[in-house]
Amino acid sequence: MNKNTNSLYTYIFIVFLGLAMIQMKNFGTFRSGSSPSITENDIMDHIRYLSHKDKGGRYPGTRGSKDVISYLIRQFKSFGVKPGGENGSFVQPFNITDGIELGKNNSMIIDGDSLVTEQDYMPLWFSGNETVSASAVFTGYGFSINEKEIKWNDYSGLDVAGKWVIVMRHSPERNNQHSLYAPHSGLHKKMLIARDKGAIGIIYVSQIEDDDLYPLKYRAGFSNAGIPAIHLSNEMADKLFKVVGQTRKNIQNKMNKSLKTISFKLPVTINASVDLNPIQTRAANVVGLIQSGNRKYRNEYVVIGAHFDHLGMGGTGTGSRKPDTTGTHSGADDNASGTSGLLEVAHKLVSQKSRLKRSIILLGFDAEEKGLLGAKYFVDNPLFDLNKIVAMINLDMIGRMKDSSVTVGGVGTSPLFEPLLKKESIGRNFTLNMTKPGYGPSDHAAFYTKDIPVLFFFTGFHNEYHTPEDSWKLINLKGEKDILDLVYDITFQLSRLPERPVFTEAGPKEGRMKRNTKFKVTFGIVPSYGSTKKGLEVDGISKADGPAAKAGIKKGDVIKFMGDKPINDIYEYMDRLEELEPGMTITVLIDRNGTEHELSVTF
Repeated sequence: MNKNTNSLYTYIFIVFLGLAMIQMKNFGTFRSGSSPSITENDIMDHIRYLSHKDKGGRYPGTRGSKDVISYLIRQFKSFGVKPGGENGSFVQPFNITDGIELGKNNSMIIDGDSLVTEQDYMPLWFSGNETVSASAVFTGYGFSINEKEIKWNDYSGLDVAGKWVIVMRHSPERNNQHSLYAPHSGLHKKMLIARDKGAIGIIYVSQIEDDDLYPLKYRAGFSNAGIPAIHLSNEMADKLFKVVGQTRKNIQNKMNKSLKTISFKLPVTINASVDLNPIQTRAANVVGLIQSGNRKYRNEYVVIGAHFDHLGMGGTGTGSRKPDTTGTHSGADDNASGTSGLLEVAHKLVSQKSRLKRSIILLGFDAEEKGLLGAKYFVDNPLFDLNKIVAMINLDMIGRMKDSSVTVGGVGTSPLFEPLLKKESIGRNFTLNMTKPGYGPSDHAAFYTKDIPVLFFFTGFHNEYHTPEDSWKLINLKGEKDILDLVYDITFQLSRLPERPVFTEAGPKEGRMKRNTKFKVTFGIVPSYGSTKKGLEVDGISKADGPAAKAGIKKGDVIKFMGDKPINDIYEYMDRLEELEPGMTITVLIDRNGTEHELSVTF
């Protein structure tokens, strides 16, 4: 091989090496040359890696999610960030219930005829795992309504104790979402009434407009109802009613025209076993620490957080705004933009570590799209003393600045925030829209419920939100860099201020769940939406002079009964709350650290 040939090969090798390094940089595996300054190129490198189709939409527990967790850890290590988890780890793992499946012991027999699961019947997601055998009673729509506007009691004169209750789905006005019947039409609501009446199981039959079996789908927040809840196929329902000379069509038409109940006993014995198993997924927060050397302040912390998860491939029940479209939901803005911002601000803060007084906690949250589960897990299982966290800054959807403005929420959670933001925003190329409430639909809400001052940076919703079209190509790089420069300056100032921000309450500490009814009373608590305890765990007291506070209910209590009615989960709690009127006094049974207490609550 001659000299010229060697030179040629050397040249080719250098070219390929350079191309490989560029490729690695573009996909986030080569970062040693990145600048500690916040740059548009580095922001985009992160976003393109995080939102790449190979990450599959960063759904919790998936290979793509694990790749992203590894990526965040590599970045933190390369910056010089220390692990903030237990035993020198960067991760804080936790389990989430992400599905439900049929177990091995499901069966249903009606008068000796064996039915086939998923063909003739299907247990529902809130069903209890029980085996029962009893006679059956059809109880119309399963209503028990006694309100000023409407009265309808399908159980009047009936004894259903120890029996199966069979009810029709929906209501006489199924297509009217504003119907007075709508708040009483839910499957779970009808089960609760049947259980209160003493029924040992409930079976639903469809109206004639419905397709066949209701699919088994996991619904977050619902727990084992204690009694079997089963949907019967149209064919089996027609066969069952034929025994007494009835049809679904005739029953439905008569009730809808007369607005009166139809009920009757069925001369059959129904034996059923329900066996449902929750599907657990392993998720994890990523936790980094920039430890200050200042002896006076280093054990106080400013938190910067961003969630890295998204909706995976989309589909029904994922939160996708195109549930009928299966495809990678890349989530470039939601929330690769915020995660990229977390990394960029972290890198610059590390370069200024010697000037920091307070330490910085860096949090990449998992399972935000599942209901802020990662953030809630962190505040309920803190790796640092929450009393030492002086402020939490949340970055969520900061990549689509428009009209040269950005929204900052939570400004009212400390009197220090507004003047600090006004001062630091002088001379910027954008304006701040400041809002005061501390609660919001992102991870900072979990910190606000713990009386920690919060700031939430957000550039607004857009048409691509929660769709496969949320692409890196639509990111406003200059806008995001401008925001991150401000976030860095705010964080730096919070780290160095001699006085820590004083917390002030700014709005409610709980979000409003979508309901078809309005509560007539308020309990004055913050429910724990992610709790796995049987009952309703109290995450905090939202009103210092509310009914719960006056009765002596405290954070951590688990409400087991309201009056003589049991509470198994948050949905049962809300259904019970609907029934209460102003001026009523009820006895509430709570579990406090393993000891039960009865408290009198007046609304």
